[in-house]
Amino acid sequence: MFDATHLQQFSHDMAPKSVTISSGKPSLEKTVNLERKAFVFPVASNTAHIVLKAKIQHPLTSVTLCLRFYTDLTRVYSLFSYASKRHSNELLLVAQKPNQYKFHLGSEELIFNVPDTLSTKTLGKHVCVSWESSTGLVELWVNGQPLVRKSLAKGHSIQPEASIVLGQEQDSFGGGFDINQCFMGEISDVYMWDRVLDPDEVVLAWYNQALPDYLINWRSLNYTTKGYAVIKPALLSVHTAG
Repeated sequence: MFDATHLQQFSHDMAPKSVTISSGKPSLEKTVNLERKAFVFPVASNTAHIVLKAKIQHPLTSVTLCLRFYTDLTRVYSLFSYASKRHSNELLLVAQKPNQYKFHLGSEELIFNVPDTLSTKTLGKHVCVSWESSTGLVELWVNGQPLVRKSLAKGHSIQPEASIVLGQEQDSFGGGFDINQCFMGEISDVYMWDRVLDPDEVVLAWYNQALPDYLINWRSLNYTTKGYAVIKPALLSVHTAG
């Protein structure tokens, strides 16, 4: 039964939003609660993307990124592209193929292979990746299950002046898109923190529970839509991812 609070939230979520931008029309920047919504990229292109705004005031020496995605692609595609003026791959998460992920920090990279025991037959996934400079340790979690920790870029820091993009991989700051690396499908529940989530918190993130200290918060997302990208109710939820 709806009380006043629920009704107000429901009305806010259901209010029409102009979010499809194409054919040279000006893009729209906004801050919106996108809970139970998804960015849909229905066709391959080198133009469609979402620009995310994050309040990053200082170099990052630890980070956790989580997101949910739904695709039938089997080629390489970008999930999250964070470029700085120093490096186009300042922080980059790429799916190499259905059960392989590549994580970039600046000029360094490593690959995670998801074992058959953790892989699923569903097209949807929830992934979290974390890194800390002091040890160089990287964790990748898929559908709430951890892979073996690896090491990358010990002592590195992530530059705060960022161009953050969903749907494309940046080969230059804010651009350099390649249609062969674009994402097709839907992306939702994107969150980022300037710390390493502990294991219990990662499981909470998989179930889309609120956690503190966001740099990027799907429930209060500052973004700009460019090209053929649409917001729709998410087909993938915490009940179907995994």
